Amino acid sequence: MKVVVVGAGYAGVIAANRLRKRSEAQVTVINPRPEFVQRIRLHQHIADAGTATVPLVDMLRPGIAVRSGAVDKIGDGGLTITDGGEMEFDHLVYAVGAGGAAPAGTFDVGTWEDAEAARVALAALPARGTVVVVGGGLTGIETAAEVAAARPDLSVRLISPELGASLSDGARARVEDGLRESGVQIVRDTVVPGDAGLVPGDAGFRLGSGGPLDADLVLWAIAHGVADLAARSGWDVDAAGRVVVDERLRSVSDPRVFAAGDAAAVPGSRMSCAASIPQGTYVGEAVARLA
Repeated sequence: MKVVVVGAGYAGVIAANRLRKRSEAQVTVINPRPEFVQRIRLHQHIADAGTATVPLVDMLRPGIAVRSGAVDKIGDGGLTITDGGEMEFDHLVYAVGAGGAAPAGTFDVGTWEDAEAARVALAALPARGTVVVVGGGLTGIETAAEVAAARPDLSVRLISPELGASLSDGARARVEDGLRESGVQIVRDTVVPGDAGLVPGDAGFRLGSGGPLDADLVLWAIAHGVADLAARSGWDVDAAGRVVVDERLRSVSDPRVFAAGDAAAVPGSRMSCAASIPQGTYVGEAVARLA
């Protein structure tokens, strides 16, 4: 049986490993990069405080093939890759993760390409520059803390209407105290588009309260949807573009396709690495049973 895993994030890697452990299926992982990117460490990469990548072959069990490339479209038992290649499958695991793009002029903390560009931009900022982190979730909190620790000569602001919504009241209070002690200014506000695209230092983006967003570097730490590959492939997707699945995490459009992680519309599940891991495990086991 031929199984293709599209995407090598947490869900894809775990699904491929579990499938290979439980069966003799021929497994191929297709991913744009030959490395496994630890999204939960990208904020450290931006601050040059740690690495966020591991060679993909070191993360996968022996016998799993790796193909570097981006999938253009998935059809009836086969797919095409942007370099012109094609591949057939008996079953497919769709685990492309989050996608989309942060607003122009900002750097998306959740993607490797933007994190690397942000790392270079941060290192080049002169003293007394201003860095703005947009988003008060765990990613935004960690990013602001890392930047403040790495560059105490900069002014760091964290902008969000709320801080640590997923935390308890006590944990939120401790996080806020820790950020302020680190020199991070917490601004409870929103960021909205202005009349022009954001150019660092101008008023293209503004605060929801009406003030200008003055910054030399803007780091975007807000989840913003998924890639449009599923929609392009003609599958049923929800409003965010995630694959609509049944109770077994199978696509309702094609029973040969399983979806896991941020790209799967699992009722009650939030887009997060913590949700991707058990879903990847479940899908790997489910496909192995079919083999």
